[in-house]
Formats: sequence, C-alpha cells, structure tokens
Amino acid sequence: MITTIDHRDESTAKAIQSIQRPAYRIEAELMGFDGIPHITETVEEIQQSSEIFLGFMDGYLKGFISYKEQDGIVDIYRLVVDPIQFRQGIARQLVDQLLHEKKAAEFIVSTGTANTPARKLYESFGFKEEETFEVADGVTCTQFRLTA
Repeated sequence: MITTIDHRDESTAKAIQSIQRPAYRIEAELMGFDGIPHITETVEEIQQSSEIFLGFMDGYLKGFISYKEQDGIVDIYRLVVDPIQFRQGIARQLVDQLLHEKKAAEFIVSTGTANTPARKLYESFGFKEEETFEVADGVTCTQFRLTA
C-alpha cells in the first residue's frame, strides 16, 4: 500500500535511512561517485526535510518517493527501494502513484546519468531528457521532464 508517511517521526526517519543508505550506495557504484549526500544523511536531517514522502508499505517500509511542489511543478527528490526488494515493481508503483495523485503541469527529476535502470523507468513514463550536468569531476546527472 502506498501512503503519505511522516518523515518527521523518528521511527519513520530511521526506516527511510535504513533503506536509503544501501540503495544510494548502489547508485554511487553505478556512477563511480561516493559523494551522494543521502548516503550520509542523518535521521535528524531526514526529519528536517521539507519534502513530502510517499511510502510503499507492506509490513514495513519497502520503498519511498519524495517530492516538492511549487508553481505547478512537482520536483521528485528521491525514489528509493530497499535493495532486497529490487525488480518487484515498487519504484514503478511509486512513480505511477505520484503522477496520478498530483495533477501538476510538469514533473522534473534528476538521476545519475550512469543509472540506467532509473533512466529507463522515467523514460517509460514519458519523461524526456532535458539536460546533463556535472556534479563532480567526470560525474554527471541527467534531468528529465514530463509535461502534462
């Protein structure tokens, strides 16, 4: 079940952190870059986030998506699935839920250019590559946009 989760709650923030760290470590390996901020994010930093979180709950938190919305644009900040739950359609369900729940004019998201699974997922929903930008020496991210 996908529902809004309260990341300000300490136990929820700990659950977010517990799946976020290993998931972002995998992306870091794909990118050849270990400087992804979410790998070292503390529980307190998660609790202080101004993002809105939707969680995939099935006995426990198996994945989540977070976003901010402003001026008709939904900016996806995180899409995380517990690595032991990879390839079960959880990320697809989270993106689908957000797209149906928010009737925004536009959605934007950035991911590591080398993160082929994430790129393919967003492209399958109709997101179009907009720009590539360097986040560290030789390491790039790609921004995607979906216009309603």
